[in-house]
Amino acid sequence: MDYLSLIGRSGAIFSQDISRKEDHLSKIISRSRFLIMGGAGSIGQAVVREVFKRDPKVLHVVDLSENNLVELVRDIRSTVGYGSGDFKTFALDCGSVEFIACVKAEGPYDYVFNLSALKHVRSEKDPYTLMRMIIVNVFNTIKTLHLAKDMGAKNYFCVSTDKATNPANMMGASKRIMEIFLMRESLTQNISMARFANVAFSDGSLLHGFNQRFAKRQPLSAPNDIRRYFVTPQESGELCLLSGLLGDNRDIFFPKLSEKLHLITFSEIAVRFLREHGYEPHECASEDEARNRAEELIVKKKWPCYFFESDTTGEKDFEEFFTDNEDLDLERFDTVGVIRNQPDFDETKLDEFMDGINALRRKATWKKDEIIKLYFSLLPEFAHKETGKYLDQKM
Repeated sequence: MDYLSLIGRSGAIFSQDISRKEDHLSKIISRSRFLIMGGAGSIGQAVVREVFKRDPKVLHVVDLSENNLVELVRDIRSTVGYGSGDFKTFALDCGSVEFIACVKAEGPYDYVFNLSALKHVRSEKDPYTLMRMIIVNVFNTIKTLHLAKDMGAKNYFCVSTDKATNPANMMGASKRIMEIFLMRESLTQNISMARFANVAFSDGSLLHGFNQRFAKRQPLSAPNDIRRYFVTPQESGELCLLSGLLGDNRDIFFPKLSEKLHLITFSEIAVRFLREHGYEPHECASEDEARNRAEELIVKKKWPCYFFESDTTGEKDFEEFFTDNEDLDLERFDTVGVIRNQPDFDETKLDEFMDGINALRRKATWKKDEIIKLYFSLLPEFAHKETGKYLDQKM
């Protein structure tokens, strides 16, 4: 699939910096031991490929999805082939006792990449999934960072998101809270992060859903008023690699805006997707019309589409990678910007947040409002938009 043409671009973003730093990157990787958590997700797989093709001494990949790990190995064997180092996968929960035992037995590691996350805005629809998002995105990050520190890792990389910038949803806010916690941890462990755009056709994304709907001969549905930046899977791996290996302590990397990176609506991508597959999009006035006319239209090489204005909780009107009060370095790389951070945090508030979450979990019952209150204690300017409508209620 030609990701670039579908997201309206003619060229890759980071190739200039990757090429310029290639010798240095390859030298680091060939001498190092890597642990990649969440390595079977879309971003995780991209990072694994970037590391593997440079022949690391050790590359161990952990993920909850046993099936995705199997496919990752098959994909690497079928493309890159075999390296000289130790390449293993483990189907483990990064927050589990089994994971800790594995790391202690198989480590130490020089570089630890944490790509494990609950990444969907829809994860805030109920208080239970929301709690798990906090545990995965914040608490497990701290737990695995402490493991990295104990084994003497040179750097701990954690993926953030552009949605952490002036967050409007609980997912983005959880990643912003993670960033703040990592400022405290940076006093004793080198850390780096990356904020980047939506990864085109990543697992579970709306664009990935286009593939599923097309294969099942079902209508395509997409908002026509939400504009987003997109990177390809390979670009997501390259940005993580640059930050994880070349970032200074507390650096947050992000893509520089250029003619190669521009905003595009989901409905525009749907139109491009269908035309690449030989169909003309046919806009319907409702979900019912799109469903009911699917069989009739598809045989005529037309594809039913329902495009709509978004009204779901947590949708930002626009995407941004940094705020006005963050310290930027735009000279270090050609295609990547860097947010330089001081270890600014309020220790009392961080402890109160952790205590509050743990207290709710000990009760084994909680409401969404109780969690939101804890969010506001750390992020008083959190621009949360609660509409009572969620993506699971749409086609």
